[in-house]
Amino acid sequence: MAEQPHDPAQLDPVLVVIPTYNERDNLGVIVTRLHAALPRAHALVVDDGSPDGTGDLADEMAAADERVHVLHRTEKAGLGAAYLAGFTWALERDYAVIVEMDADGSHAPEDLPRMLDALADADLVLGSRYVPGGKTVNWPLRRQLLSRGGNVYSKLALGAKVNDITGGYRAFRRAVLEKLKLGNVASQGYCFQVDLAWRTIEAGFTVVEVPITFTEREIGVSKMSGNIVREALWRVTKWGLRRRGNQVKALLRIK
Repeated sequence: MAEQPHDPAQLDPVLVVIPTYNERDNLGVIVTRLHAALPRAHALVVDDGSPDGTGDLADEMAAADERVHVLHRTEKAGLGAAYLAGFTWALERDYAVIVEMDADGSHAPEDLPRMLDALADADLVLGSRYVPGGKTVNWPLRRQLLSRGGNVYSKLALGAKVNDITGGYRAFRRAVLEKLKLGNVASQGYCFQVDLAWRTIEAGFTVVEVPITFTEREIGVSKMSGNIVREALWRVTKWGLRRRGNQVKALLRIK
């Protein structure tokens, strides 16, 4: 499929979607850093009914700053569902760029201007830990091995020419999310990130990677679980087998 044309002028306004669950101690800091790096950016906090009062803090921040918005959800339904709700909210408004960013500080807002600069020649920019200049800080060896292994496996299974397809720091042009069938996305966690990037590649959009520094959270508890890892392994394997099957069918038709 031919590459989509890019219009560098259509990169404003920007909405940063920040899912939260028990991130009260981190939320204020990350939004402050975001607005220091990008004063005009808007933030949408998608809170899954945090019992620690994160949603209440988000409401207070929104009341004090018109650049902050809040979407309350009644239960913890997973990262993928939170992002999809945020994307739907953004597409109902006039945002030209929609960004995924964690609330825990692992995604440095200071990296975002470079990512948006790269979006001038792309449709999706992935903040990448695994390209020259990218790195991780204070990450346990187990998490490093899990992340690198997941990326290598996804790359081989899907034939995707990206190095960090599982990363959750990324910027989409509006047109990408408008074209993807978001209602069919059911994956969560790492798998959600693979799913969205792979759908974007299959749809013929241009995907580029920009190096970032990923820093392990200092406050709170990681949401990573064994179920998330198992889901990713199962779904990526299924997608990879489907891709291989389609390649075989195409070769048979040629013959």
